[in-house]
Amino acid sequence: MAESASVLVDILRAFLLADQSMRRIFARYREGVLAFDEVQRLVGDDERSVLFRLKERCHALFRGNKRAPGVVTQREALFDLAVGSLFHEAMKFRENLYQRTVYGPKVRALRSQSGADAEGIFEEFERILAAAAVRLDEALHETEALLVQTRAQFRALLAAHAENDLVARFLVEERAQVEEVLGEDLDDVLASIHGTAVLGYARAARSYLESGFFAAAKRALAEALTRDPARADLVPLAAYAEGMDRYVEGEHRTAVARLTEWADAQGAAGEPGLGDLAYAAVCRIAQRARAPGGECDPALAENASALAERLQPFAPHARVVRAG
Repeated sequence: MAESASVLVDILRAFLLADQSMRRIFARYREGVLAFDEVQRLVGDDERSVLFRLKERCHALFRGNKRAPGVVTQREALFDLAVGSLFHEAMKFRENLYQRTVYGPKVRALRSQSGADAEGIFEEFERILAAAAVRLDEALHETEALLVQTRAQFRALLAAHAENDLVARFLVEERAQVEEVLGEDLDDVLASIHGTAVLGYARAARSYLESGFFAAAKRALAEALTRDPARADLVPLAAYAEGMDRYVEGEHRTAVARLTEWADAQGAAGEPGLGDLAYAAVCRIAQRARAPGGECDPALAENASALAERLQPFAPHARVVRAG
């Protein structure tokens, strides 16, 4: 499950990059300055191509054998189909651009050096090039229209994974790209997925906490509480994030104080999954405060030991450590 969630985030990130790349390429084409190599980096037959990577990862996750039969949702299947179609339409654009920008100049250079006996074949080449020019514009319009529809499926895919905390974290981390591609403020995007932006930031914070990124969790919770200070249920979680972050930074007195606030608010009982790390942290603080050559802070050692005793019942997976 964790592996699938990580692959899903890779897909979301690849789509943002593909969307930005395609819009930039179309703009450069209309300006008359697009080089074939730029399109080759967007769409090709190997991992160097942005769209190829996106297509292959979608197929692997949404069509592969890693997930049980029936688990792939309609939204996932539609996004996978849209990405596959986008890849093939972009390939048409690439091939017709090759005809115009690479093949055409070679033909005309050779024609200038050839005699009248070869005129027939060059006239046929010109007909092919003229048709390719028409198809190039058609491929451009088709690919642009399909990109708009794929972007809509991207949004639907995000909504289908509203309960995935890692997806919420991805949106927060990639704010600038998300806002550019979707054309909305991140708060509006999160609200469309989670009901409110506050819930989106809270989900992102939980993903950070589970991964041990306490400073990032603290920032996400601050964003949530700024938007809704009445969310009292998030205050203990913010105290936990602050406490663990201060522990990592070596500010042990503040760490114990904030983790005590979390425990006093029954955070340990309400968030048993966080108890293991908190318990291990305060045990370590108590040991260092008592150890010869350590912090030599009896009051800190006593407070940390008392907190460790309170937290031990909520730390089922932590190795039992003597705090005293």
